[in-house]
Amino acid sequence: MIRFDSADRCDFLLVSGDAFVDHPSFGAAVIARVLEAEGFSVAVLCQPDWHGVDDFVRMGRPRLGALVTAGNLDSMVAHYTVAKKRRSQDAYTQGGVAGKRPNRALIVYANLVRQSFPGLPVVLGGLEASLRRFAHYDYWEDAVRRSALLDAKADILVYGMGERAIRDIAARLRDGAPLEGIRGTCVTRKTPPNGLECPSFEEVRDSRESFARAVMLQNDEHDPVRGRTLLQKHGDTWLVCHPPARPLTTPELDAVAELPYTRAPMNTTLPVPAIEEVQFSLIHNRGCFGGCHFCSLSYHQGRMISTRSRESVLREAAALTRRDDFKGYIHDVGGPTANMGHCSCEKQKKQGLCKRNCLTPTPCPHVDSSHTDYLRLLRALRALPGVKKVFVRSGVRYDYLLLDQSGQMFSELVEHHVSGQLKVAPEHCVDSVLDYMGKPHWSAYRQFEELFERLNRKAGKKQFLVPYFISSHPGCTLEDAVNLAETLHKMGCHPEQVQDFYPTPGTLSTCMYHTGLDPRTLEPVFVAKTPRDKALQRALLQVRNPKNRGLVEAALLETGREDLIGYGKRCLIRPRGSPSGAPGKKRRP
Repeated sequence: MIRFDSADRCDFLLVSGDAFVDHPSFGAAVIARVLEAEGFSVAVLCQPDWHGVDDFVRMGRPRLGALVTAGNLDSMVAHYTVAKKRRSQDAYTQGGVAGKRPNRALIVYANLVRQSFPGLPVVLGGLEASLRRFAHYDYWEDAVRRSALLDAKADILVYGMGERAIRDIAARLRDGAPLEGIRGTCVTRKTPPNGLECPSFEEVRDSRESFARAVMLQNDEHDPVRGRTLLQKHGDTWLVCHPPARPLTTPELDAVAELPYTRAPMNTTLPVPAIEEVQFSLIHNRGCFGGCHFCSLSYHQGRMISTRSRESVLREAAALTRRDDFKGYIHDVGGPTANMGHCSCEKQKKQGLCKRNCLTPTPCPHVDSSHTDYLRLLRALRALPGVKKVFVRSGVRYDYLLLDQSGQMFSELVEHHVSGQLKVAPEHCVDSVLDYMGKPHWSAYRQFEELFERLNRKAGKKQFLVPYFISSHPGCTLEDAVNLAETLHKMGCHPEQVQDFYPTPGTLSTCMYHTGLDPRTLEPVFVAKTPRDKALQRALLQVRNPKNRGLVEAALLETGREDLIGYGKRCLIRPRGSPSGAPGKKRRP
């Protein structure tokens, strides 16, 4: 049972920073449905007024405990742009209204629960909990903060995909058993168990080298097979982080995906924008072995892949076709990375993941590059009655796609599954910067682009790649940014969407940003931190925007690249006083 009116006589109160969307893409809904399937009742309190306890006490005291999540995003990312300006909209709130959750919602909500219901066990979970489970760098304060578990003074923190952990926690709370030794959780203790000690909060706060060592250790041990219990001291208290939970098996993931979700916002009269993209999408897999250093995903879902069965996905798709609002288009079939349909290699199931990246800087020779199962799934979905088109819109890892020797997956992707544009993320063109990012070298993207165009011609289609790029990533100098701008100009590529590097807790790239060190080697890394340095790099990615002209000129003069100011085709901008318009021949976007 899931209720929205009261927690009285319910087993758990679930407090969320998001509006409640009953869809398997939303973590709060998954946890509520999993508990319901186990026979527990859940009362849901979404986006309560955090200025007092009125909304909490109005719900009444639950029998077993409170589950607290900031929502699908870290609440600081939900609130602020990379420039630390307040966002005007929140896609996870009804009506898209901003400001309906507090900063660091996990801590605020947990403290309000404790005030409302003294002695009630408090369980933290969700992305914010995963990223902030250890002492971490907080970009918005420009400081190292303690584990969120200590600041929230909660009983236990669940990290990663929490179905296994929440079942175990719920059963133990029901039976009065201690919350000890549960995989995928963190607890605090005065006396630590056996484990591998990280540098303490005080050490990582005061020493950038200690911080880098701690982050590297935490990332290396984030493995469900070979990972060890990690300990990190905060004053006189020990944070105990047990090894990650095992990924769900295919039957287990099928069961979670096929719980009775309504696939719609609940207890709201206004739309929740975040549902729009996933309303008619199908989640096929979890995890990503791509290992991008700036992505928080590997620190949450992990690098080991879980996959649903073809039969389960087809049942869900068939149910979609019976909905009155389904128009025949499945918007996506994928997950974090759509074309990762199985573990990267067989040995990891017994030995765990290697510490090296599976795909970069060059693919490991043991990587299983077969796309056969995923291709069969797409073919079966295309054949379903009532389905007009099946698109693949979640990320496609193009270097992994190129490893598929048969070429069938790429060919059918182009012919059947691209909605005019295919989003890909090369991120940069300078190989040294790509190494800091954990991304494939530029030659892989150019190979992919060439084959994409060839397959389009063969299929008689006119479809385009939409490449994404990051500015100001650690390791990217102004000269590197100019190199990228020059390369994109030669290609006739003019990005409309550009992302400044956003330092989120837990990632290797954020560690580089904070420490100026590569945690893998402890070698110094250049970091563009000042507003001016970041603005110069961003402007170089959008040289055709007239507002950027002064910044582009300053960057070219500062790097001695005056040769790119002029009237030739290779020039990025015209000299001052020239007629408006971009130099050279205008080319298609």
